[in-house]
Amino acid sequence: MKQAKAAGIDAFALNIGIDSYTNTQLNYAYQSAANIGMNVFISFDFNWFTTSQTSEIGQIIKTYGSQSAQLKVGGKIFVSSFKGDGLDLDAVASASGHSRTDLFFAPNFEPTNAGSADALFNWMAWPNNGDNKAPGSSNNLTVSDGDRTYISALAGKPYMAPVSAWFSTHFGLEVSYSKNWVFPSDLLWFQRWTEILTLAPQFLEIISWNDWGESHYISSLGSPHLDDGNSKWTNDMPHDGFLQMAKPYISAFKAGSKTVDSYIKSDQLIYWYRPTLKSASCDSTDTCAKPWPSSTPNPNYFVGKPNGYETMEDSVFVIALLQSPGTVTVVSGSISQTFNANAGPNAFQVAMGTGKQSFSLTRSGQTVLSGDSLKDIISDCVCGIYNFNAYVGTLPAGPSDPLQADGLKSFALSLSATCQATPSLGTAPVASVAVATTAATAAASTSAAAKVSSPTVSASSSLAPVVTSATSTHAYAPPETPVTTAAAAPVTTLDSKPSTTTAAVGGSGGSKTITALSQLAPTNCMHTGYVWAGPPGSDPPAHCDGG
Repeated sequence: MKQAKAAGIDAFALNIGIDSYTNTQLNYAYQSAANIGMNVFISFDFNWFTTSQTSEIGQIIKTYGSQSAQLKVGGKIFVSSFKGDGLDLDAVASASGHSRTDLFFAPNFEPTNAGSADALFNWMAWPNNGDNKAPGSSNNLTVSDGDRTYISALAGKPYMAPVSAWFSTHFGLEVSYSKNWVFPSDLLWFQRWTEILTLAPQFLEIISWNDWGESHYISSLGSPHLDDGNSKWTNDMPHDGFLQMAKPYISAFKAGSKTVDSYIKSDQLIYWYRPTLKSASCDSTDTCAKPWPSSTPNPNYFVGKPNGYETMEDSVFVIALLQSPGTVTVVSGSISQTFNANAGPNAFQVAMGTGKQSFSLTRSGQTVLSGDSLKDIISDCVCGIYNFNAYVGTLPAGPSDPLQADGLKSFALSLSATCQATPSLGTAPVASVAVATTAATAAASTSAAAKVSSPTVSASSSLAPVVTSATSTHAYAPPETPVTTAAAAPVTTLDSKPSTTTAAVGGSGGSKTITALSQLAPTNCMHTGYVWAGPPGSDPPAHCDGG
């Protein structure tokens, strides 16, 4: 939660289902947010809820809408969803004990179903085919196409636009939620932020804060969470660099600026790439190698390489955020390219070469930034599977960000290749870490002044151990007439998973030593009297009760 707040995010969308621990998690999430001056709001996930549950949904709003951390827009309780077309919003309001005008609904309905909603949220943050898969030759919809469709249908009502860095999921038959596809992501994170500044939507949702399973997380891997099987492709694959790149864009968005240049406060290189080439063959060991076992098709499961893999480029992507012009050099294996970079934001890409990845920035013959990535590109398979996730690094280098033990619990499940369930990256030089920490501290001190009534950025977080597809982050940009809605513009929200938004279960009083996150399930939080004795160097879970 603190990490998000330091980046300029103002609120978290709490994506919830109907699990037995949902209310417990919500209680801790709202309290955690209140403890640090953060806002949160509930996003009802209609993968689990049904549109007939207006009474149940209304009761949840009644319970949490009056809490101090609740995000409000123009004094109205902000409520969102993942899907849910056909939900009777008037009936939900009635069941909540509020008048309809006391609530601000910004659901993820289809654009044709704006109806009585106050705004709409568009979840499709990636180029696609119109049917929740990667684009094809005859069906290629851009994210901007989605913007135009929603804005037109809303006819002047506020629009909550999506922005996301990546999408790759690779669950095999070892779990009940098998799915295996990618959306083309490549330079999407950079391109989409540029579009957002031009579009200036009333609200912005970043997808996502902590959805490890679909690889669009921007929070730290080390954030305490349980493993739903995603560690096979998230281990050694930090994404914090995505959040670092977004910081000046969030500031620009909240200020209503069309350009990010004046919000770049120091030189920085952010780079990302997949760990293997598309040509790698993993069919004999991959976890999605077996055909779907049922006669009833699963439209999300594909054998072998993820559906849409051919839409991804074999490239190393580099973003240079510079205060003055410089020269950027990228070395990918045996491939080396040098670019002239302007002051402001720059994007470059170089063909992937196997081996070491190195990056540098020089200016007037002097080296400003230089370093090697902690992760090489290989021609073979990572632990025997097709891994289309992105490795993200920065210069100056950030701190080490390994998965904790509980985030690796399902690593070996169904793996055919011999692979250790441990993080294997080295650590960044101490000097580089110190620079990154100082910058983060400065960001935190300035972002604390952001108010909900001004442009804000919000992030969504799942309350369940298994992250659902709607986990995301929101942002709110300034409309011509300031609108007080949390998800409409750059908004800063809670921490990533239940761990950052909840407190530990268990009675108060006495002392209890906690050595693993599994002892805190399902809330993943510490309680007053608990003592953290986890692995050396691991961060303790949050004391969500303020202890």
